[in-house]
Amino acid sequence: MKKVLMLHGINHNMFGKRDPVQYGTITLSEIDNRLQALAAELGVQVESFQTNSEGAMCERIHQAFEERCDAVLINAGAWTHYSYGIRDALAILTCPVVELHMSNVHAREPFRHHSVFSEVVVGQICGFGMESYLLALRAAVAQSGCS
Repeated sequence: MKKVLMLHGINHNMFGKRDPVQYGTITLSEIDNRLQALAAELGVQVESFQTNSEGAMCERIHQAFEERCDAVLINAGAWTHYSYGIRDALAILTCPVVELHMSNVHAREPFRHHSVFSEVVVGQICGFGMESYLLALRAAVAQSGCS
């Protein structure tokens, strides 16, 4: 079975409690459950990983390379806008990487308009709340030939 890695970034363990105007009340566990349900429909396996440590995120990306993951989804949160370390780790991957955000980062504060990942991902999905995750999984599966 093809493997997709879902990387959840900084502060995402606080979904459901943090800024419900931007992120709603859905929890990280509920997001992962919805991803698992769609993965079953699509015939792929999704493994989720969340960390508040930039180093741990880079190490998990390195592990994804060693595991030869078929696709990677990443919602890195604020790291998206400044973490060249995570960007460089993502550049090591040979599989499709899809960046996603629940909120429309382009309609928020100016610093959120730029992604340092944009040159190393196949695309970005943002602004659809929980649906951003499901759209990203569908896109990653299509890009990787997992279906």
